[in-house]
Amino acid sequence: MIIIPTKHFKKKVSKLPKSIKIKLSEKIQLFMDEPKKVILNNHTLHGKYNGYRSINITGNYRMIYEELPDNSVRLIDIGTHPELYE
Repeated sequence: MIIIPTKHFKKKVSKLPKSIKIKLSEKIQLFMDEPKKVILNNHTLHGKYNGYRSINITGNYRMIYEELPDNSVRLIDIGTHPELYE
């Protein structure tokens, strides 16, 4: 699997606390190894993120991504649940 972070995603990651960056790194590795692992809570999104998917980074942080046809994913956004969905 090829991971392609957007410019927006990289900017958001740069502003995250160190502890969240560490969790993000762990979850991305897990995601690459087993994308549908239950702990990731990988699910489709609706509304303004229709067509995208989300995984849990921590209890409150989510990562939004887009599956691409060539076995790659584009990382779209990251933030707390309220930041992303409200």
